[in-house]
Amino acid sequence: MTPIEYLKLQAKNLHKDFKTQTSLIDPKLRRNVYEYEPKFFKIDLLVNDFNINEENFKLGNAQHVIAKLCGLDKWTDLSKASPAKIELSILLYTNMDRLEVRDWDEYVSDIESTNSEKLDDDFKLQIFKEGFLEQEQDVFYDDYRLSKDEGTEIEWEIDDPVSSVPTEQICSLPINKKHREEFINEANRSFERIFERVEPEHPEQTRMLWDAEKYIDEEFLKPEMLPIDRDYALYLIDVSLVQYVIGLAVEADNNAVTLN
Repeated sequence: MTPIEYLKLQAKNLHKDFKTQTSLIDPKLRRNVYEYEPKFFKIDLLVNDFNINEENFKLGNAQHVIAKLCGLDKWTDLSKASPAKIELSILLYTNMDRLEVRDWDEYVSDIESTNSEKLDDDFKLQIFKEGFLEQEQDVFYDDYRLSKDEGTEIEWEIDDPVSSVPTEQICSLPINKKHREEFINEANRSFERIFERVEPEHPEQTRMLWDAEKYIDEEFLKPEMLPIDRDYALYLIDVSLVQYVIGLAVEADNNAVTLN
């Protein structure tokens, strides 16, 4: 099925679950309370998190909820979305147990504000698939679905791989002096941002372990990653540094224990 057909199916399934609704009067609350026998979604969880009006839930309401789970403002956004944005929306939906949409939105916003540049849909999709999702691999959230439909095959449009805008490629290691300098500068900037978020218990010791030059020369780019777009590599530094900085913080903690 096409991506749009897949999302339409999710909305129809959500609407079907709401049709299993039964109600009874709660004497303590003095109002109706509703119960469901859903097959596809955890209705009670959705009602609480999305402030759903249980007394008047139509297919359009179901579509709106699915759109929100896909990182969209409203269902009609799909009609004007690029293929990359639609694919990203479905990835956000199918990986809801591993990430929250707001975390992704904040991540993109941080990149755009730091670099004073708006990311296009293709670049966002690339960052999500090759960096962000791996960063979230050890984080798990409540899944609104009762079961995953992993057997569903989605027919994706084949995009033209040739970009109309030439990009600078890094094709060999070690990288040249110009790239090395800008990568080191970006690594230091990313370290400071991540350092503030991580808030190590032993900040001075963690800083002493940080070596941007060593990270760029020995840890960052690997031969199997080449060729790689230079701009994408700069963005990837921030993604790959998260776990690295956490590792430095853990090492600093271990060193502090040993000294004590």
